[in-house]
Amino acid sequence: MTNMSTRTANPVRQQREHRVAVLLFDRPAMFETAVAIEVWGNDRTSQGVPYSELRLCSNEGPRLRVDVGFDLHLDHGLEALEWADTVILPNGGRPDPLIEYDPVVLEALRRAHSRGARLLSFCSGAFALAATGLLDHREATTHWTYMNQFRARHPSIDLQPDVLYCGSDGLFTSAGTSAAIDLCLHLVREDWGAEVANTVARRMVVPPHRDGGQAQYIEQPVPTSVDVDADLRAVLQWVEGNLERQLTVEELARRAAMTPRTFARRFKAATGTTPLQWILHQRVVASQRMLETTTLSVDEIAATVGFGSAAALRQHFTKVVGSTPSAYRATFRHAA
Repeated sequence: MTNMSTRTANPVRQQREHRVAVLLFDRPAMFETAVAIEVWGNDRTSQGVPYSELRLCSNEGPRLRVDVGFDLHLDHGLEALEWADTVILPNGGRPDPLIEYDPVVLEALRRAHSRGARLLSFCSGAFALAATGLLDHREATTHWTYMNQFRARHPSIDLQPDVLYCGSDGLFTSAGTSAAIDLCLHLVREDWGAEVANTVARRMVVPPHRDGGQAQYIEQPVPTSVDVDADLRAVLQWVEGNLERQLTVEELARRAAMTPRTFARRFKAATGTTPLQWILHQRVVASQRMLETTTLSVDEIAATVGFGSAAALRQHFTKVVGSTPSAYRATFRHAA
């Protein structure tokens, strides 16, 4: 899967906008729909993020009812699937994911994939994607509450119950709610590299750690001013520029003008982790960025980011990322 890097993103060359169609059914899931909009529907070109155009579409529109008491008015029908580079199914429709899908919709999805569009589902959207037959004999996942229903309805699909997302060859599925964010950031990284993905992650202020059944290459974004006060923020920024040093809680506490105990308590309240674990993760993140964007050896990177030895870097890198530094470089060097 994927992990992200830090700081300001570098501009990525782009011949035209990336086109994203979000296919909605009646009673659409607003959280998952909003994830797609947040990742691809905001203009962040001033921050180095390539431009995407996003269209909400449905064959049940133009007006869709949302369960929480409002309507969506859509400007696009299924023709958006012929236009899109990426097609997203945020959920499988209401009242449950075992509904029968319009053959016209399923055929439109198959045509989109056959011409090269990437299809991805969030949560129960896997049911609609599976109904096309495109996932047969492939790995897929969905929300844990739907696992038994999905397995019974689609026995030919290799269901992966312990992952946050999975996929290949233009077909991706993710588990519920925030796993959609993980998948989106993974794809942003594949498309445009670590710097861009981390810029998007920072703006979304995603959780600092994601547990899952497989290693996820998702960086913990550095907490921003939304998360921490000025004293802690200044320390975090200083640490980023001094990873090669032997850093201790006592030194960081002095810089924040706090006692070590107070500093550790406030740090964990703001970031959700301990100072030393946060530093360790930033060293891994920095090493990822260098593996992607430089030709420095593993030994040189280890010294630069403060691990001290290549063995220490390999140990911590493999634990956090789920891949060796060399394998990671071979996979992601092209995305720099």
